[in-house]
Amino acid sequence: MADESAHEPGAWEYRARGGIIRKMIPGEVFAAVPAARQAAEAEGRRLRFDFLDDEAVLKMLRLRHIDEAQLTSAGKKAGYPLALVLMGLFVYWGGYVQHWESSENQKLFYAGAGAVVGLFVLYFVVTLIRQWGNRARQKVRARAAAYRKIAHIAAEGGAEVPAFYPHYGPYTFAANFHPDADELELPERNKF
Repeated sequence: MADESAHEPGAWEYRARGGIIRKMIPGEVFAAVPAARQAAEAEGRRLRFDFLDDEAVLKMLRLRHIDEAQLTSAGKKAGYPLALVLMGLFVYWGGYVQHWESSENQKLFYAGAGAVVGLFVLYFVVTLIRQWGNRARQKVRARAAAYRKIAHIAAEGGAEVPAFYPHYGPYTFAANFHPDADELELPERNKF
């Protein structure tokens, strides 16, 4: 069996969490469940989005994957160096500073280590706020959260919707709708 994440998504497919390719559920499946249709229309008015328009939903799902990939990448770029520096400082402290240095040199080490850790933590926080705080990307997350809610309503109403569809998390943070934010566009390589 070939690796699902090795090929590009085809027509009506998108990448879900973990890069796994999933098939999009057509809007007519949701529209067939009255409660899901009502939720789609209500959320559509609130978020200025047509949740029953298959092309718009597919674009939103693909944008949501790009957003998640960028969040993960930013976290790794900031988190891995921070972890390595913390480990190095701890090992150096445990193996040398606490046993062989004078108390004055220990204080200098603690001050320097504190400053380095503080700078890394500040960089980490600024990077993540920049990623989470992007208003256009928050708009995509808000729409994806509403779409997930609509999918769950449809599943509860008897529609054949896979468990966990659309296979993204519940977006407990940074999923605010900003009507004045720009609409994101897919990069050329993601248009099918």
